[in-house]
Amino acid sequence: MTDPYRTLGVSKDAPHAEIKRAFRKLARQYHPDRNPDDAAAEERFKAVQGAWELLETPDKRRQFDEEQQMKQAFGGMGGMPGGMGGSGLDDLLRQFMGGGRSQQSPFQSRSRPPPSEPVKGADITAPLDIDIEQAMEGGKVQFTHNRLVRCSDCNARGCAHCTNLGVRRKKSRLTINVPKGAKHGQQLKLPKMGNEHPSGEPGDLTVTLRIDAEEGRRWEGDYLIQEVPVSYSTLMLGGSARVTTPAGKTVSVKVSSNTRIGDRKRLPKMGYAGSDLDIEFTLDEAESLTEAQIEALESLKNAGL
Repeated sequence: MTDPYRTLGVSKDAPHAEIKRAFRKLARQYHPDRNPDDAAAEERFKAVQGAWELLETPDKRRQFDEEQQMKQAFGGMGGMPGGMGGSGLDDLLRQFMGGGRSQQSPFQSRSRPPPSEPVKGADITAPLDIDIEQAMEGGKVQFTHNRLVRCSDCNARGCAHCTNLGVRRKKSRLTINVPKGAKHGQQLKLPKMGNEHPSGEPGDLTVTLRIDAEEGRRWEGDYLIQEVPVSYSTLMLGGSARVTTPAGKTVSVKVSSNTRIGDRKRLPKMGYAGSDLDIEFTLDEAESLTEAQIEALESLKNAGL
């Protein structure tokens, strides 16, 4: 299967809003109405649509990520176990609840363990999307995640409702305190909010923050990258461009002559929460042209540009 993240040109830790913007941009670019009788564009459009269908909602994205983690886990054993259906496959799915990878199953063997190895439910790692204002200001945010809890029907002894495992899936709603100036990718640990064990302590929940950098911006590790559209003439001849920083301040930035698309500049202390901001020059593509612009382009064309 083609990686939908790569197809859409986003990182696997990108906030959902960034993925949605990437899809819309590519869908417009390769739409058949814009590219009539272009088989290559049509194939690209279908690939973009297919990638979006896998990631279009947080639930679908979590399901896709969990399935990929399962395939990786069983890849070293020749793939997914054959002949597994019904409760067997469901048991394996439970192992990856929460979108995170665990070093143990969500519930260890219910046989009596050695005294030096206390039983414990598996830890969970799950993402939380927040906008840039929430991250800068901090505060309480509602969060819902899936985990395994002790079956109340049988008091974790095992019954048909829990496939005789003593635990069942359940959605848990929490309130998380996001620190002021939280970083993209920062992890918040909630003890004992991971998967529960039929007879032991619950695992822990680690929430990874994914901050939506908003239109025209993206994260590369700890750095915030902001695209700055510039006209072709300014790129070639030099000039200036106006940049609105994440804090809402508008500044003028010098554009050197012979600047290339993708060239960058760093603006000290103008990024997120007072950090540095990296700007990346892109070509400002006009949706339509005036008659004067068309005449100017014809002149450039005749001059070999």
